Amino acid sequence: MEHVFHEERRLSFFERYLTAWVVACIGLGILLGKLFPQAAIMLDKFSVYQVSIPIAICLFFMMYPIMVKIDFAEVIKAGRAPKPVILTLFVNWCIKPFTMLAIATFFLGVLFRGWLPGVEIVKGGGQVELFRSYIAGCILLGIAPCTAMVLIWGHLARGNDGHTLVMVAINSLTMLFLYAPLGGWLLGVNKMPIPWQTIVLSVVIYVGLPLFLGYHSRKSLISKKGFKWFEEKFLHYLTPVSIGALLITLVLLFSFKGELIIDQPQIILLIAIPLFIQTCLIFAISYGLAKWLKLPYRDAAPSALVGASNHFEVAIATSTMLFGLSSGASLATVVGVLIEVPVMLMLVKICVKTKGWF
Repeated sequence: MEHVFHEERRLSFFERYLTAWVVACIGLGILLGKLFPQAAIMLDKFSVYQVSIPIAICLFFMMYPIMVKIDFAEVIKAGRAPKPVILTLFVNWCIKPFTMLAIATFFLGVLFRGWLPGVEIVKGGGQVELFRSYIAGCILLGIAPCTAMVLIWGHLARGNDGHTLVMVAINSLTMLFLYAPLGGWLLGVNKMPIPWQTIVLSVVIYVGLPLFLGYHSRKSLISKKGFKWFEEKFLHYLTPVSIGALLITLVLLFSFKGELIIDQPQIILLIAIPLFIQTCLIFAISYGLAKWLKLPYRDAAPSALVGASNHFEVAIATSTMLFGLSSGASLATVVGVLIEVPVMLMLVKICVKTKGWF
């Protein structure tokens, strides 16, 4: 009982200050990118199939502490109750891409169009109006469901970690088959080059490797030291590692794009508005459907958070390959990262406060 109290209190402490730390790390990253652009460029070159090695290492240390906490008996139970998985698949593939297209087109193509002038040269030498490029970036975000970071959001919302893992794994697998055809259709591109290696490598590094090591180290430590030691000693020292890795990831991510963000602050704000509305709308739809389906809170919260989050690593890699790093589309995907953490933390707080609804 005492351990549960400490765990609850420790999570509340992280929830209370994480937004401030996130903002500080984003600021630090942008500042480093502006002051030392060569260092950021050099670090960014350490990549395999568009997957940044420094970010992959940080994401591994972010995911491992969560994976090692998962009781795999819960995962098996989660597989026997398919409602939350079906809900997230329905929202992610039948609703989310189309609401993103509609919201991005309304705001960037109609409402803010006068403030987004200019054209850009696309690969192949053609020209495209800049606002269309921003919409393309939003579409790439909208069709890339749930990054592995959603495991942190589900964990902070005290959701069912086993269920969150199952949903992340299944959404990652469906992305392999649906991302290219849906993206090609929505972008109006005949042949959309999809970084299959990037998607596979992302799934392996962000989900597969920490899951494999988490499962085996959990099993080994519990058999050698006992469950009490594992819960009270090992997990106690491991918890801050996850948050620390998340903050270092943000510093790295924003140092790569620091100059871009400082040079175009007003465009960042205009792109952030439709992305914010889309995230909140999808969360509300998923959470509402979860209540209608009579899901327990432990399944409803991660279902809604999985629906709301975007796999920005894949979206950034795809936009870079399709349109280039300095394109409007790539800028829009970076704005997706910029708002992802603060907005998801806000939604986690909404989940915790509305726990009594379920």
